[in-house]
Amino acid sequence: MKNSRGGKDKFKIPTKGRGKECLFCKEKSSPRWEDYSKFSIYLSNRGRILSAPITGVCMKHQRRLAVAVKQCRHLGLLPFTTKAE
Repeated sequence: MKNSRGGKDKFKIPTKGRGKECLFCKEKSSPRWEDYSKFSIYLSNRGRILSAPITGVCMKHQRRLAVAVKQCRHLGLLPFTTKAE
């Protein structure tokens, strides 16, 4: 019997439903911590960083966005979490 879960296929990221264009690629810019006011689009209401398939950002800019958001959090520009009620 062949195992249906097979090796490396389970690590592939599905890209079929990802029809959005990366806003950073479109503007030919990169996320920087100075532009922290624009990061509210990429954060959930609890303060978590949303994933690339949800936001439509390419993986290159998603990694840079995560670094920029973390820098803003350490500088005190963005909260780590929000108050849950």
